[in-house]
Amino acid sequence: GLPESIIAAACARSGQRVLHVDSRNYYGGNWASFSFSGLLAWIKENQEKTDVSEECEEWRKLILENEEAISLSKKDKTIQHVEDFCFGDQDAAEDVEEAGALSKLPGFGASAAEGLAQASEKGGPPVESASSEVESQEPEKAADSEPASATEGNDTEVTSENESTPDAALGTTALEPGKAETAPADTSAKEPKRIMYSQIVREGRRFNIDLVSKLMFSRGLLIDLLIKSNVSRYAEFQNATRILAFREGRVERVPCSRADVFNSKQLTMVEKRMLMKFLTFCLEYEQHPDEYQDYESSTFAQFLSTRKLTASLQHFILHSIAMVSETECSTLDGLQATKKFLQCLGRYGNTPFLFPMYGQGEIPQCFCRLCAVFGGIYCLRHSVQCLVVDKESGRCKAIVDHFGQRISANYFIVEDSYLSESTCTNVCYRQISRAVLITDQSVLNTDSEQQISILSVPPVDPGKPAVCVIELCSSSMTCMKDTYLVHLTCPSTKTAREDLEPVVQKLFHLNTEKETENEEPGKPRVLWAVYFNMRDSSGVEKDAYSGLPSNVYVCSGPDSALGNDCAVKQAEAIFREMFPAEDFCPPPPNPEDVIYEENETAPEESEVSISPETEPKSSTEESHSGGSIAVKKEDDEK
Repeated sequence: GLPESIIAAACARSGQRVLHVDSRNYYGGNWASFSFSGLLAWIKENQEKTDVSEECEEWRKLILENEEAISLSKKDKTIQHVEDFCFGDQDAAEDVEEAGALSKLPGFGASAAEGLAQASEKGGPPVESASSEVESQEPEKAADSEPASATEGNDTEVTSENESTPDAALGTTALEPGKAETAPADTSAKEPKRIMYSQIVREGRRFNIDLVSKLMFSRGLLIDLLIKSNVSRYAEFQNATRILAFREGRVERVPCSRADVFNSKQLTMVEKRMLMKFLTFCLEYEQHPDEYQDYESSTFAQFLSTRKLTASLQHFILHSIAMVSETECSTLDGLQATKKFLQCLGRYGNTPFLFPMYGQGEIPQCFCRLCAVFGGIYCLRHSVQCLVVDKESGRCKAIVDHFGQRISANYFIVEDSYLSESTCTNVCYRQISRAVLITDQSVLNTDSEQQISILSVPPVDPGKPAVCVIELCSSSMTCMKDTYLVHLTCPSTKTAREDLEPVVQKLFHLNTEKETENEEPGKPRVLWAVYFNMRDSSGVEKDAYSGLPSNVYVCSGPDSALGNDCAVKQAEAIFREMFPAEDFCPPPPNPEDVIYEENETAPEESEVSISPETEPKSSTEESHSGGSIAVKKEDDEK
């Protein structure tokens, strides 16, 4: 997962010895991205939910008299209520195989995992051997959907300066607001190309489908960490191109930057002045407490109603700019959310958000690569039976893996899903409702088909959460050409299907007999869909877990927020508690600063030799067993 990967990278970078293991056969945990066939295998695994038979516990013989064992869970219970639907001719795809045999491994389609063991100290882009194999077999298809280099296509180089790569695919330059694309008045589009289910299966490697749907604020904690640690060189990013709103049964584009406001044809001149005046106030609201202090106990929606704003402007600000709850968000929280949105505008483009090409699953793998470059060891399909605790000190001293090996360590980081029910008896989890759709056209058609859009759909019933919709196009390398990948997310109140299907029916056409009779022209068709609930353990404190030693730290899974701030804060807090004197993810040394011994040649791939001046005085061995990291200090042999 993302927090564990960040911690592993930070520990390896500070000179610790890291072992990072996972019982799964893919990187990322619940933050992973899958090809289409990989996702089908994941769905089948979670639908079957077979009970793991209790194996012969030979490992208990390794526990000494002055030790006790804390057993870890043998089964992942974080995913529930998985339902998938195909709205095409599924039988016709029975004999169709996905292009490229290697892609049948879950998570293999992502670029960073393939190149993890081949990471060099120069920090080159991820190696895509499997992808190149398919490209050599199908050069025409590959040329249509993948850029030939990092500068061809809609990608953004993440740097600390306020600049971005021109967006050739979108026809916009990020920092030239005057050129920002505006939606034409006539949104009617040509008839979309008919996509068969067999085509989706055949082109399955073109899909990188995220289990968790998030965007990165351009001035958020994750972007700052990617820049500081130089991990951003391992990935490519695209700017989200538009913010949408759902109002009165229609999808509209929301003007949020100064250029968008003045180029908008939706707003009157009076509304443009109202909106700009209010947004300017939000940027400096701390300096004008007299304007909002009377409404501190009110909701943000009530505060907006007291300002000189029309109903449409209030809707845009509440649901598409601040993106907060109409009934629960306070005035101060709403103003803070609006200010954060506005501060992120213009850094890399006309919206505040970036999206990593090939999916969110790339980000944990990028931090895993940094860890590997500095000597971290990675083992997939490697489960851990238990934590070994010393009865006298009460500290965890080792783990026992499924081979019966004891691995001693000083610190352990465990992802929440690996803890057994006996450890989590007092823990109350929240749930996230998720849906992933493959559609044949965008929710709002414009001249450009290559759009990354974010849409917030207000709740129908008061008290229920809004639904966040993120629509990805093929230039994001997450879906095949002529299709769109749509993610829906909200905090759960019921099962995922019950929470999200009403929104799906509003925005899309399902190929059911009832809907075919009343089909609205221009409405996107859903080709395939999956619904599932995911555990949200982000708000759980360590004290809630029963009987965990002080040197065992628990990382949570994904939360329901749009950004990644929770994961970054958690990773930094755990690292600083373990190593308060160390810098958190400092920049790696430049290749020119690396000094090799006289009898050595340049290190191969992931081997990095650091000069004595920059060599840390001690090293540590960390082991993450399904989430546990072990740290063992040794004398510096150099």
